[in-house]
Amino acid sequence: MEKLKVLIVDVNYMFLKGLETILNEEPTLELVGEARTGCEALSMAVSLKPDVILMDVNMPSEDGIGIMKQLVADLPESNILVLSVDNNEEGMMEALRYGAKGYLLKSLLPNELLAFIHMASRGEYVISGPIAKEIISNITKFPNPLVSGNSVPKSNMLTRREKEILSEVIKGMTNRQIACTLFISENTVKNHIRNIMEKLHMNNRAQVAAFALQEGWLQKTV
Repeated sequence: MEKLKVLIVDVNYMFLKGLETILNEEPTLELVGEARTGCEALSMAVSLKPDVILMDVNMPSEDGIGIMKQLVADLPESNILVLSVDNNEEGMMEALRYGAKGYLLKSLLPNELLAFIHMASRGEYVISGPIAKEIISNITKFPNPLVSGNSVPKSNMLTRREKEILSEVIKGMTNRQIACTLFISENTVKNHIRNIMEKLHMNNRAQVAAFALQEGWLQKTV
């Protein structure tokens, strides 16, 4: 059986070495390289053509998401798993939007990581348990419109501009990116998002995104 080739991209030397130990002990995987900068990652990935890339996009002096987007463009056959120390739904949505196959917390267990690598190599999308649990928790806070007796969708409470902004939030866009896309100020975006949360009785962007998932807004425009 041919081994899966794995490339690691992380600025943290100690974490790199920890991953190296885990991967080298797994007979179905071959660690083909370790990169500590975006430039190294791009060069090594093109040369080594890994099946899976484990990558922390939080690069202090580089645009990690930009590097990831370039990797996706240059190597469409490689599957990227983003590693993060934060349970960050906005970061997860941005990574998936730009081509990552998964978003994993660095605190996950070695056997979980190995399973996720194999799943990603088959083109499956994977999310760490704690993140998935929080998203599902947010979704289940909303009543099912099929059984609640409320025939008026919550989306009808939003203005056209608020729907446009919510559509961008679903895509994982930051306030600054939304402002640039819609040609409005960042403060205006913040005000609209605050109004959206008030109208929908939600406390944060994660809940807003979960509502949008339940409403099927990832499959349709508003």
